[in-house]
Parts: sequence; structure tokens; C-alpha cells
Amino acid sequence: MKQYIQDAIRTESSQFNLNGEQRLLHAGMGLVTESAEFLDALKKTFFYGKELDKVNLKEELGDILWYMAVACDVLGTDFEMEMTRNINKLRARYPEKFESHKAENRNLDEERKILETE
Repeated sequence: MKQYIQDAIRTESSQFNLNGEQRLLHAGMGLVTESAEFLDALKKTFFYGKELDKVNLKEELGDILWYMAVACDVLGTDFEMEMTRNINKLRARYPEKFESHKAENRNLDEERKILETE
């Protein structure tokens, strides 16, 4: 996972010599753009009757991962750490399974403590 981040940022353009905050902005914009392309592919299937293009959907997921790798690099984290942090937050929120009332009545202080752990 850490190797993926290194490999991804190797392909990041150095043409603009962006600082960390600018790289983070670029990553955020890219995440939105690629997510919209993923959603557009689904729209074409569900509303225009086109066949589901799984190859394209996987490509968009890969592009999303690339932008996530840039964001991880800027923020000094990696996929494993953020996956662990996310699962720990979800375990606190839904100890057994998803329940609507728990989604609407979250303990934000407890979740923040989990999110702040290194």
C-alpha cells in the first residue's frame, strides 16, 4: 500500500511545483472529478440503457485511488492507516451492524477521539 503511494506520486506532475496545500487542492478536485466520471458511467447504464461498463468503472476507481495517494502523501498518512481509522470509527458507531437511528444519533466526541489517534 505504501509502495502504491510512492509509485503514484512519481507520476505527479512537477511542472507547476505545487506546495502541499496546492497538491491537496489538486487531489480534492481530482477526487470529485473522477467520482463524477464513475457516477456518469452508472447514469448511462441506469437512465440511457447502455450496458454497464465495468472496465471503465474500474478505471475510474483506479483514478480515485491515484488522487487519494496524493492526498495521503501530503497528509503524511497511508491507505492502511486510514482504512483502520475508518473501521474503528464505524465499529464505535455500529458495534453490531448498521442501524439508522445510530447513524442519526452519533457520538461525535467519541468518533473524533478515534480519528485523532495515530
